Amino acid sequence: MRLLHTMLRVTDLQKSISFYTEILNMKLLRRKDFPDGKFTLAFLGYGPESDNTVLELTHNWETSSYDMGNAYGHIAIEVEDVYDACEKIKSLGGQIVREPGPMKHGSTILAFVRDPDGYMIELLSD
Repeated sequence: MRLLHTMLRVTDLQKSISFYTEILNMKLLRRKDFPDGKFTLAFLGYGPESDNTVLELTHNWETSSYDMGNAYGHIAIEVEDVYDACEKIKSLGGQIVREPGPMKHGSTILAFVRDPDGYMIELLSD
């Protein structure tokens, strides 16, 4: 067994694809419209689906907003340097919601970024 993907529902597919490809440097791996179901799926990641866990963005054509609830936490992405990654993300218009620094009860350096739909993404480095 292996983890294939994580799915997020998004309200503006192109805006989300732009965020994940231009700001977080993922690649759009595939995209498919399902006219009968009125939705589109887009798969993004840092390598081929055959070897990597990827992100599935689901755009339901007739849905303009979602209630995130309080169960969702975040997606974590490893970066070489959290401080450098945050500077690049800021320069590209990304929203840093927790500036880089050590975690509260430890020494791991982390930061948090918010995507266009409000999903939290944690940036971590060794």
